[in-house]
Amino acid sequence: MLKIYPILFLFILLSSTGCIKPEMLSEEQLDERLSGGSQTVFDAGSGAYSHQFPTLSARSAFNHGVGDGSFEATFVTSPAPVNSGLGPVFNNVSCASCHIADGRGRPPISNEILTSMLVRISILGEDQHGGPNPAPGFGGQLQQRSIYGSQAEADVAISYVETSGFFSDGTTYSLRQPTIQLNNPYTSLPAGYMLSGRVAPPVFGMGLLEAIDEETINALSDEFDSNGDGISGRPNQVWDALKKQKTIGRFGWKAGNPTVIQQTAGAYNEDMGITNFIFPIESSHGQSQFDALDDDYELSDSLLYANAFYTQTLAVPARRNIDKPEVIRGKELFKQAKCSGCHTPMIRTETNVAFPEVSNQIIFPYTDLLLHDMGPELADNRPEFLANGQEWRTSPLWGIGLTELVNGHSNYLHDGRARNLMEAILWHGGEGQQSRDFVKHLNKSDRESLLAFLKSL
Repeated sequence: MLKIYPILFLFILLSSTGCIKPEMLSEEQLDERLSGGSQTVFDAGSGAYSHQFPTLSARSAFNHGVGDGSFEATFVTSPAPVNSGLGPVFNNVSCASCHIADGRGRPPISNEILTSMLVRISILGEDQHGGPNPAPGFGGQLQQRSIYGSQAEADVAISYVETSGFFSDGTTYSLRQPTIQLNNPYTSLPAGYMLSGRVAPPVFGMGLLEAIDEETINALSDEFDSNGDGISGRPNQVWDALKKQKTIGRFGWKAGNPTVIQQTAGAYNEDMGITNFIFPIESSHGQSQFDALDDDYELSDSLLYANAFYTQTLAVPARRNIDKPEVIRGKELFKQAKCSGCHTPMIRTETNVAFPEVSNQIIFPYTDLLLHDMGPELADNRPEFLANGQEWRTSPLWGIGLTELVNGHSNYLHDGRARNLMEAILWHGGEGQQSRDFVKHLNKSDRESLLAFLKSL
């Protein structure tokens, strides 16, 4: 059997192939611990999501550090000599306040204010680019906080209804269905408004996901289920604000953003009320608290690019315990359940001579970046470009087993309703229902093996 030396092997592979794409090797020929290819770090501690790519040059490492500072920077109200321009309405004061330790957010506990979760809002119809239609007076995202002298758009309360069920062996489980309620709106809410709760997703590995070429994503697509496996993923087509055209969406819970830079710029604008060259208009535009000032961008171009480069060059933590029998068994069950039909284990990134760190990397993200119909129970009933109210992008699973250690909670799915990985599985409907039903028929030992595999990622 061929023995693979992890980093050395991929370095040689990258060096020897240059700009020619080599043949894809099988999973068995690769070291599965290298979730991010040569951009993998062997840290299973609380800082596992926050390492830079290990192969960055000194110059790139410096830029990564500048971006890290921007990611951590706390914005304040104007006037201020540094980090000025917060609000007037906002969700949080920094990138790191939502993406804590570069990881996953959670819904509020009890009467806690939303900190690492936000609420999208829209009405029927589309905007000028085919995206969600902003709610008059509220825009496309609800801001539940405001600076002094302004009023938050509304208070957000989340309540849950528990429903119980049974595995085939009689073991019970309980799922919680969330309801979002808006209280004390600063003005009347429009008729027929639609809401969708969104916890902050992890930000590591984004540069590698961005480096998957469109040809590969389209090859994974099977919109009309031509192979008859019950899975019919398709890419979202979204507006690229820089190129001024439609392109494949990759980022966000419904793949509503095409690039890391646009995702970053949009978060500054909507989450913090910080204008930039991509989104130069205040998020409060059209509201009574809009200041109507024609002033400079509140974030410089260089800091915006540095921040995006930071998340583009965050490494992926290595897999763990891959030789344990229960993990091996769980991996086999994952395949038998057809979970890999959406959570594609292995992908090769495109050739990119301008960004060699992400070029021709064999990675294990466990996503196809496609939209899938997940059924009515998981639906937010809110469209986003091509994504209808039941469709969601396949979430990457790499690093998911470290969530509890890094972020101190075990909440999953777009609104954090799942309190553990098994609940996340049991919420799968639509194209994921056959996988859910398979898991519900497993015995306790096999269910524990499946979870052991997921926690090894």
